[in-house]
Amino acid sequence: MGKKRAFIIGLDCATPQILFDEYRDCFPVLSSLLDKGTWGELNSTIPAITVPAWSCMMSGRDPGELGFYGFRNRKDRSYDKLIFANSSFVKYNRVWDYLTEIGKQSIVIGVPQTYPPSKVNGYLAASFLTPDINSNYTYPPEFKEEIKKVTDGYMIDVEDFRTEEKSRLLNDIYKMTGKRFRLVNHMLDTRKDWDFFMFVEMGVDRIHHGFWKYHDRNHPKYEPGNPFENSIIDYYKYLDTEIGSLINKLDDDTIVIVISDHGAQTMIGGICLNEWLYENGYLKFEEYPVEPVRIEKVKIRWNETKAWGFGGYYGRIFLNVKDREPEGVIAPGDYEKVRDELKAAFETMKDEEGNLLGTKVFKPEDIYRKVNGIAPDLFIYFGDLRWRSVGTVGLKSVYTYENDTGPDDANHAQNGIVILFDPKKKGTGRSENLDIMDITPTLLDYFGLNIPTDLQGKKIKF
Repeated sequence: MGKKRAFIIGLDCATPQILFDEYRDCFPVLSSLLDKGTWGELNSTIPAITVPAWSCMMSGRDPGELGFYGFRNRKDRSYDKLIFANSSFVKYNRVWDYLTEIGKQSIVIGVPQTYPPSKVNGYLAASFLTPDINSNYTYPPEFKEEIKKVTDGYMIDVEDFRTEEKSRLLNDIYKMTGKRFRLVNHMLDTRKDWDFFMFVEMGVDRIHHGFWKYHDRNHPKYEPGNPFENSIIDYYKYLDTEIGSLINKLDDDTIVIVISDHGAQTMIGGICLNEWLYENGYLKFEEYPVEPVRIEKVKIRWNETKAWGFGGYYGRIFLNVKDREPEGVIAPGDYEKVRDELKAAFETMKDEEGNLLGTKVFKPEDIYRKVNGIAPDLFIYFGDLRWRSVGTVGLKSVYTYENDTGPDDANHAQNGIVILFDPKKKGTGRSENLDIMDITPTLLDYFGLNIPTDLQGKKIKF
């Protein structure tokens, strides 16, 4: 018997309705894994977004415990200091750290929130959050030169995926993905001593955001017979072929996990949360902007403001609390009253035709075991993520059907995918109640490690 190995194929934003349902038969390799393995929809973190979802998945800690809640986070209680959550924010072991401690070797490529790179017993190439390929994005540092030669110039990410230059974008996605698979194949061919191998491909996320309206017949902007109608499915077919070539290089002692951090769905439009707060008296400006502008660039009357928010795929609301924020106006004793008032108002919001949006609002202490760092006072899923949260002000409307950060057709969905395949065992088929927090305890148990008692999630039987 050979040594146990785990090979993790991360597909950022890969979504159940494509892989599991309507198009399943289009992907013979992944369909075969479904036939033989254990699989199902994977409940993501709240928020369902790349950062922090991949770090939660690989650490067994929720966003509250990790202490960051998206790409940008408040540095302190001031109004203007935001910081990006890089690898230094992750204070807990991830799976490869546990394995390094017992001398097992790992290869980690493109996993979000690994820049700047940290020491690992093996090889690490950081993710799309790396500034550029001239940065020191690998461990060991000399690994960067090997990557450059193997891929003929590596691509961390595609440039400007929110663009109308669709042909250029599609070409760039294939080019980036091709280089990633070339590197992964090279590592499988030349490194034989690894125990844990994980890579994440961002192309799935980029093609969803760039081409969803061409693919989804229910998208309000869908046009039958458009030239990009098959772009997403053709790309998945390409991934299926590439994944097949990787699996053919693995032995029967290697389990395979195909996984995503969240799903995707049609974006109907955007809700301008700061416009709503302004219209309803919670947010006061020195002067209403004459043209659309990011909230960070607007002069706000903080001594008259009760709440403001940040946009993105989900909404974040912050309350201006006395003795907490520099110019707080909400008395601490009124905090819950105001928060409940806003929660109820957002949950009962309607669209322009008078239909209930179906918005979900979360308080951090209700969804996290701990609340570290500076969490939003409320998280908002407008229309259960069918509507984007728009932070820009100056649109003179709460509703918009154009994205404020450039063309974007899809929003995230709460459920991603997971497929677990052990060549030596017949899987359990479709499984329910699978959670992103289950992955770390499952992998630690597979490698015979004790699962820390404070870890979240459960072992998946596969």
